[in-house]
Amino acid sequence: MPQLTTIQVVLEPDLLKAADRAAKRLKRNRSAFFRDAVRAHLRQLATLEAEERDRRGYASSAATEETAQWEREAVWPER
Repeated sequence: MPQLTTIQVVLEPDLLKAADRAAKRLKRNRSAFFRDAVRAHLRQLATLEAEERDRRGYASSAATEETAQWEREAVWPER
């Protein structure tokens, strides 16, 4: 098991209650629930960054008929 570090986090009471209820439904303790939530958020950020990098790359390349057709079909997620 990886080494764990204890931290202090300040949350609004309603957010803590909601997190505790969700952790209970998932049969996870509070710490495991927050670790999972942070990991999921970091994955989401990495995905958004990759999408933005791809978007900039496609925007900077010369459009061919193939890329123009792809662009007509593609739907980029709104931020």
